[in-house]
Amino acid sequence: MQTLEKMTIGEYVAKDFRTAAVFSKYGIDFCCKGNRTIEVACEKTNIDTDQLKSQLNTVLATKNEGAIDFKSWPLDLLVDYIKKTHHRYVQEKTQVILPFLDKLCKVHGANHPELFEINDLFIGCASELAQHLENEEGVLFPFIKKMVKASIDNQFIKEPSFGTVNNPIAMMMEEHEAEGDRFVKIAELTNNYTPPADGCSTYRVTYAMLSDFEQDLHKHIHLENNILFPSAVALEKTFSAQESNF
Repeated sequence: MQTLEKMTIGEYVAKDFRTAAVFSKYGIDFCCKGNRTIEVACEKTNIDTDQLKSQLNTVLATKNEGAIDFKSWPLDLLVDYIKKTHHRYVQEKTQVILPFLDKLCKVHGANHPELFEINDLFIGCASELAQHLENEEGVLFPFIKKMVKASIDNQFIKEPSFGTVNNPIAMMMEEHEAEGDRFVKIAELTNNYTPPADGCSTYRVTYAMLSDFEQDLHKHIHLENNILFPSAVALEKTFSAQESNF
C-alpha cells in the first residue's frame, strides 16, 4: 500500500475529493497536473509544504459521510457516469454560454476589451472539447468497456488499432492540460469571475456560468486523469500477464 508521503496530488484527491478544496486554496492544480508530488508543486512557490500536508491530513482523518468512492466503481460504470454527467454538461453548457459571451462583447466590449479575448478562448474551448468528447466516446471509452467485459468473461482481448490504451490516454491528458491552461487564462481575464462595477445582470450570470463550468471541468478531468485512466492502464496489463502465462 502506498504511503501518503509518496502519493501524487491526484492520488490524494482520488483518495478523498475533499482534499481538492485544500489544493485549490493554495492554487495547486489537482486535475491536469495531478501527477506531481506535493514537494514538486510547492518547489517554486512560497507554500509551506508541512502546513499544506497538515491540512490535508486533517481532512483525511475526518470521517467523510456520504461521499462517493469513485475508485471502488467498476470502470464501465465510471465511463457511463462521466458521459452522462460531465460530457452531457459540457455539451449543454457550451451552447448556453456562447451566446451570453457574444452579447457581452456587443454591449460591453467597448469598455471591457478583455471580453473579446475571453470569448475567443471559450469558443476555442467549446470546439476543442466537442472533438475531445467525440474521440473519448468513439475510441477510448468503448475499448475500456470492452476490456471490462473481457475480464468478467475471462477472455483474451485483441490488441486495438491504437496499440495500447496508453496512446489515446496520453492524447486525452495532453488535451486536458490544454483546456486547464485555457481556463487559467479565462480566470485571470475575469478577475476570478468577478464582474466589474458597471456589470449588468447578464455580466454576473455569464461569469457565474463560466466559474461553474471550470469547476465541473476540474471534477471531470480529475475522474479521468486520476481514477479512470490509471485503472484502465492497470486492467490492460492484466491481459498481458495472462498471455505470458501461456
